Amino acid sequence: MSDEPELETGVESAPAEQPIAPDTPGAKLRAAREARGMSIQDIATRTRIAQRQLEAIENDDYAALPGIPYAVGFARAYARTVGMDEVAIAADVRHAVNQSDLGANRYEAFEPADPARVPSRMLAWTAALIAIVVVAGFALWRTQLLTPPTGEEIAKQEEAPPSRGGPATAAPARPVDQTVTFTAVDDVWLRIYDEAGERLKDGLMKKGEVFTLPADARNPMILTGRPQALAVAVGGKAIAPLGAADRTIADVPVSATALLARAASTQAPAALPAAGGRPAPRRAAPGAATGGESPASADEAQPSAPAQVTTGTATPAD
Repeated sequence: MSDEPELETGVESAPAEQPIAPDTPGAKLRAAREARGMSIQDIATRTRIAQRQLEAIENDDYAALPGIPYAVGFARAYARTVGMDEVAIAADVRHAVNQSDLGANRYEAFEPADPARVPSRMLAWTAALIAIVVVAGFALWRTQLLTPPTGEEIAKQEEAPPSRGGPATAAPARPVDQTVTFTAVDDVWLRIYDEAGERLKDGLMKKGEVFTLPADARNPMILTGRPQALAVAVGGKAIAPLGAADRTIADVPVSATALLARAASTQAPAALPAAGGRPAPRRAAPGAATGGESPASADEAQPSAPAQVTTGTATPAD
């Protein structure tokens, strides 16, 4: 009977077990996560950090991480997610790393960006799509500047009668060199073809490109939508533009003879007389200039006058 109170007293005097507070950064983070009822996968989803790297943080296994800055950055993101003081956790991690072999052998002077602030994959794809749309829009705008005439425009131009190259004028004296050259002063699409429809030049001419018309081309003609982008010359002599700016021309002759006739026709209005005056006389005959040195020519110039006088005198005689 005397032993029972001693046993009861021994039971009552046993000290209660006290929980051991975590002392490492990883243990503190794990305890905070479990207190919130979150799994390690929940932390990985919110921080966008690999689960194996979060497990290395909880186990204080910093050697399994890429480097010291990554260990500090991952720990801060982990602490922010579970509501802990990220600055204090970062300081604990730096202290723990410096006491380990990793801190003694490695030093890195930078810390990576916060993984939680890294743009999401959807945002990255959206930015890439916007960039593609901008580039495609610029390419389409650039292509429209160099687009050749449409099939309908070409058909309408081919149905129209070919240009005769202006009013008939006296053929100018042919220069020794009748080489016809086309120089692109800007990117321009053109087609040069002969009377049989054979294409002598078809496509885009880059700025500065020169095309020389074959000497044996038969009645060559041109089709283009930007005549002002071509510098045409015959034997090195510049010819006026073949048409108005940004207006499609077709079936315009571009042989040396046609181009020289076009150049002469553009200069013809300067030789016309003033309004109301008589046309300027053509070159005088040699006989008229010498005052009758060629009587035969004078008689030939007035054959009808004597005939009319003779006929008029014969009537009263009858």
